[in-house]
Amino acid sequence: MKKERHRCWGLNGTDKLMEKYHDKEWGVPVHDDRHLFEIIILDGAQAGLSWRTILNKRVNYRKAFDNFEVKKVAKYGTKKIRELLRNEGIVRNRLKIASAVRNAKVFIGIQEEFGSFDTYIWGFVSGKPIKNKWKRMSDLPAHTGLSDTISKDLKRRGMNFVGSTIIYAILQTIGMVNDHEVKCFRYDKL
Repeated sequence: MKKERHRCWGLNGTDKLMEKYHDKEWGVPVHDDRHLFEIIILDGAQAGLSWRTILNKRVNYRKAFDNFEVKKVAKYGTKKIRELLRNEGIVRNRLKIASAVRNAKVFIGIQEEFGSFDTYIWGFVSGKPIKNKWKRMSDLPAHTGLSDTISKDLKRRGMNFVGSTIIYAILQTIGMVNDHEVKCFRYDKL
């Protein structure tokens, strides 16, 4: 009898979407600016909702937001925002959609200042992921001093929907922080 691998979040074979995300994406270091922008927008859209809801809508988001091409999103005007508000495939929240456009403009400014958003964000950890040693997911903090610092800096630059809790989720997603449980089969691989 094959022993089931241990996964975080109590995943036990019943949620294939979340398992795939956990096994292939969560905590894997991301250095591609387009992908980093996508994660910022999706995590901002997730505020107040479940991550599963956003994963279910991710394909729709990619279509609706021009595959997260930051320069295109930064140019969205009133007509495009109205179109997005009618799109049932995404979270139709005016503030979150307007935030995506605003954050795109700030993202471009950071790219211009640092050469890439990747250089900016990974600079907070000198390019090296933080590897935590959590025994249970309930031990994980909602935010840390690092996420507080990054959140404050992004807000100072003009981004919104980047509170410390959202930033911490982003840091976990992009692999700056390895928050897999130590007994999770992904922990040592990252």
